[in-house]
Amino acid sequence: MEFLPDDIAAYVQTHTAAEPDLLKKINRDTHAHVLKPRMLSGHVQGRFLSLISKLMQPKVVLEIGTYTGYSAICLTEGLAAGGKLITIDVNEELENRVRGYFQQAGLKDVIDYRIGNAAAILPSLTETFDLVFIDADKENYLQYYNLVLAKVRSGGLILADNVLWSGKITLQHADKDTKALQAFNDAVAADTRVECMLLPLRDGIMMARKK
Repeated sequence: MEFLPDDIAAYVQTHTAAEPDLLKKINRDTHAHVLKPRMLSGHVQGRFLSLISKLMQPKVVLEIGTYTGYSAICLTEGLAAGGKLITIDVNEELENRVRGYFQQAGLKDVIDYRIGNAAAILPSLTETFDLVFIDADKENYLQYYNLVLAKVRSGGLILADNVLWSGKITLQHADKDTKALQAFNDAVAADTRVECMLLPLRDGIMMARKK
């Protein structure tokens, strides 16, 4: 997942705005108490998500894949007044922890946190989204993208995480998750409804702006 030399990565982090204190706590807690902590967005990527949100000032944000809530909090930082974020995750074991973090952040009434299968929930959503962040099971990325694109406003942005997949994305003989991400990247790049850029930040972020 980490492609930069350690000294360059440290330099980038030093020259990136600091995490708010609660996000530092979530970062520490996740690494200490939760399985697969590398799934956390972390400092640099979190500040990127925050900056995108602040630039767009979205009214409605959708996140697919909550994990411990770090990225959701980052994405709320630029919400327009009265805005909201819907975040979906299948892992009910983390629910109490995550709701606690949202409460501490003062976001209990801003974040609509739903536990369940995203593919089943997405068709029922009636909102129009300004910003979407996909960071869930890789096998279903393309399905999620296809389910949400019609719900994104013109000029809205879809971000998808882990699209370089620790460098495995270029392998010809790949596992099923890598193949799914290859298919997703190819589909977005060929989709004339969007203009896209694959950003080599951390594990890769696909950015797709709806025309």
